[in-house]
Amino acid sequence: MKYGPCSLGGVCLIAGIFQAKAEEINYPTRPVRIVTGFAAGGNTDIIARAVARKLTDLLGQSVIVENKPGAGSMMGSDYVAKATADGYTLLLVSGAFTTQAAVIKKLPFDPLHDFAWISNAVSYPFAIVVNPSLPWQNVSDLIAFAKKNPTKINYGSVGVGSVLHLAAELFNVTANVEMTHIPYKGGAEHVFELMSGRIDVVFETLTSAFPYIQSGKLRVLAVTSLERSLQLPQVPTVTQTLPGYEVSSFSGFCAPRETPKPVIQRLNQQLKSILQMEDIRKRFTELGGTVDYTTPEAFALRIESETAKWKRIAKAKKIEIL
Repeated sequence: MKYGPCSLGGVCLIAGIFQAKAEEINYPTRPVRIVTGFAAGGNTDIIARAVARKLTDLLGQSVIVENKPGAGSMMGSDYVAKATADGYTLLLVSGAFTTQAAVIKKLPFDPLHDFAWISNAVSYPFAIVVNPSLPWQNVSDLIAFAKKNPTKINYGSVGVGSVLHLAAELFNVTANVEMTHIPYKGGAEHVFELMSGRIDVVFETLTSAFPYIQSGKLRVLAVTSLERSLQLPQVPTVTQTLPGYEVSSFSGFCAPRETPKPVIQRLNQQLKSILQMEDIRKRFTELGGTVDYTTPEAFALRIESETAKWKRIAKAKKIEIL
């Protein structure tokens, strides 16, 4: 009796399993792509390329970065969510990922269930910065003025639903004040408007604000992380004055949901090694961040908790993008 290649279903199934396991053990056997939803040149792109160079050495295969900007980084996320789950297409996500999950009514992917989380890489504090001509020297001054002058303080952001917008609204809710949101189209326009005196305050990434703080063009009142910043160790945290307030953005790696666990674990351990390298730690600190390795499980929990936090704020302040 002769059998075709798949006449014996059980035999074929077992063979397929052994082949899959062999591929997992030998992973990778061809180039790997890291997709980012942002254009080349920004922090996310710099992090992706720094990690790609190191991964190329550790994995023995080329790791290339592919920029897919568009729709506030959602184009890149959607592309990876629908990619083959074999470990050859990865995504570098940022804090925008969780704010989009909170405020956009209809996403083309499920942010909590369409990805396999690998590890966080970097965490970023924000800085509350004001024009130096204003009298506020600290967070207490800002809150006191806001309570006496509801809606009179204008704060800028890169747009409705952005992490900068939600960080300020979290401050409004936590401090029980009402500052007025002035959204801009993106880039650094809101920072230039702050320096010109047309708005009063910005909750900005430390990366973007740091040069202007150093030059005296902006005054920093506090950083938004739980710990003081390595770049500004003399600057207090918001939570020292306003307990319960904390905001940190991040950059971390994930893959399509069904990516085999052995592949995820291998990538996680390689990232752990990379994030311990002195040149990488120094470079990421220069970008205004702190190296922040996590297990896949811990990164998944961070995504869930950040999304839940921003959903609470979006609901409380009626922020929604259709």
